[in-house]
Amino acid sequence: MLIGVPTEIKKNEHRVGLVPGSVRELVHHGHKVLVQSEAGKGAGFTNEDYQEVGAKIANTPEDIFAKADMIVKVKEPQPKECKMLREGQILFTYLHLAPDPTQTELLLESGCIAIAYETVTDNHGGLPLLAPMSEVAGRISVQAGARCLEKSAGGRGVLLGGVPGVAAAHVVVIGGGVVGTNAIRMAMGLEAQVTVIDKSLHRLNELDLQFATKLNTIYSTQDAIEKYVAHADLVIGAVLVPGAAAPKLITKDMIKEMREGTVMVDVAIDQGGSCETSHPTTHQDPTYVVDGVVHYCVANMPGAVPRTSAFALNNATLPFVISLADLGYKSAMLRDKHLLNGLNVYKGRITCEPVAIALVKNYTPLEEVLI
Repeated sequence: MLIGVPTEIKKNEHRVGLVPGSVRELVHHGHKVLVQSEAGKGAGFTNEDYQEVGAKIANTPEDIFAKADMIVKVKEPQPKECKMLREGQILFTYLHLAPDPTQTELLLESGCIAIAYETVTDNHGGLPLLAPMSEVAGRISVQAGARCLEKSAGGRGVLLGGVPGVAAAHVVVIGGGVVGTNAIRMAMGLEAQVTVIDKSLHRLNELDLQFATKLNTIYSTQDAIEKYVAHADLVIGAVLVPGAAAPKLITKDMIKEMREGTVMVDVAIDQGGSCETSHPTTHQDPTYVVDGVVHYCVANMPGAVPRTSAFALNNATLPFVISLADLGYKSAMLRDKHLLNGLNVYKGRITCEPVAIALVKNYTPLEEVLI
């Protein structure tokens, strides 16, 4: 199979779909890899690094999309990329379709086979291709939040860990999954006071056992969210519903009740955001203020550390890329129900039910398109 790796064109996105080590593995399996010139530059990889492991270099994205059997990316394809996709061509990347009707329509029109990293599952009920970037995003959320709390950035002028004789900042994490857990670890490492709010008693019990008395665990209700965010210095929205739009747990009224200079980091922004006042921002212009509350809503937070993120992502995606290349998409997905769950769009049909529900579109069950 010929696998194509285009340069990411979303603003301030420097990750790359395949690192040189992954290319070497695919070449070892007998496949050909076509990498766009300088696709890995932002992550610290040169064209020569790719050529040394057997890749060919293409000068333009048109070369990649016209020739490759499978496109491996990081971020969702931008409109100009969607228009280059061919019928039957495999696209393997993050898609986040639920809050993005424009991308969904373009993918449907292309006739491609779009497999989303974020809905591939595992035997433990997890999302193994989302987890590495969720880990990165969770950790960055605290770094970004700490910076935004500084007065020069519009914050309250609060140091997360405080100092002897001065109380530490109060961090509220909404959602105790992969993002939330990593945010908790970072915030605790900086000696903040941390509260996590989650609707799963089982998960709260696990977090209580993991962090003991250092962490305040609260069952999620509207009342609890209102109470804790009103007195927080930093709020981190870390809620995820696989494949679907994020629930709006933080309302406009709650934002109005927060203290001036409070910081809200919405990690769920890729899925539409968990706050009613959230809208996507970029690394270049990451924040805005609503009712005195600083909003940090960067839609590709792991893109801030592209080298770390590219390696972490490839560690998770490579086995699936190899399977798709070795077996072909149909055999690979029929053998692996978890990869099959990643199929979002198949030749003009939506095959991910949460996406269809979110966008009020017709849903075609996975079994109907492959069997």
